[in-house]
Amino acid sequence: MPLYDEETLEKFRLSGKILRETREEMRSYVRENMPVIQVCEKAEALIREKGGKPAFPCNVSINEAAAHYTSPPNDTKRIPEKAVVKVDIGVHVDGYVTDTAFTACFNPEHASMTAAAEHALKTAIDNIRPEITTSKIGSAIETDIKNRGFKPISNLTGHSVGRYLIHAGTSIPNVAQFSLTKIKTGDVYAIEPFVTLPDAVGRVEDSNEVTIFRLVKAKSTKNPYAKQLLKYIEKTFRTLPFTERWLEGIVPQQQHDTAFKELLSSKSIMGYPVFIEVSRKTVTQAEHTVLITDDGCEILT
Repeated sequence: MPLYDEETLEKFRLSGKILRETREEMRSYVRENMPVIQVCEKAEALIREKGGKPAFPCNVSINEAAAHYTSPPNDTKRIPEKAVVKVDIGVHVDGYVTDTAFTACFNPEHASMTAAAEHALKTAIDNIRPEITTSKIGSAIETDIKNRGFKPISNLTGHSVGRYLIHAGTSIPNVAQFSLTKIKTGDVYAIEPFVTLPDAVGRVEDSNEVTIFRLVKAKSTKNPYAKQLLKYIEKTFRTLPFTERWLEGIVPQQQHDTAFKELLSSKSIMGYPVFIEVSRKTVTQAEHTVLITDDGCEILT
């Protein structure tokens, strides 16, 4: 029995269409030496112009950073020359999330590694179908990447998506691992192989940098500005991730830092550290969101 009714599926499809169009426009937009904040704000603006809402801040993760970097307010970071840039974007329509990513590769040395991520994604999509175990998908992704002379990132996974949920419970591994979890008809999954060099560790670790946040649970606070900020976060983003850039002007500028720190220290909100490849080797990524059908899947993005 499919999980979602037709009206809901149309929202997923519209979300995917907006995302697909945005991704293709961003492919030709991203350039070396461009300010990262310009990339983030362009992607997020395109999503809104097309009638969607960002499901999370645009991620622009460069070289050995695999995921979770978005520009903080007044970011001065630029895309270096010969960089390998993962652009990861998400859209929601009435809460229904789709997620996609591409790698903008400005270093010819890493062109085949960029292609390996795309090919592994295609292999996963060709293999995914109802009742297949997630471990078999992981095995297909890993084999494909290794056959091309590269290594998958073993501790990053794809994931099921839902309403106001980016990680809705089921993980799609990028390596073979024991799991009896089966893919179900009607579910929606984001599949995202991450690829690195054969001599890399092939894992990511948390860096000290945190630029993306999420509401955990509204805790009471004495600071009226923290209270105001929290109310805005709850109403606007619900359980979806956000960036401090999106909070500018909600409370007076001179009160913002104290209020925001209060929300972090009270654990009302949490941060997602930027993921860095352990051996500091370059990482590439490709991602689509798919709807599982009776005989395979429909690519939503």
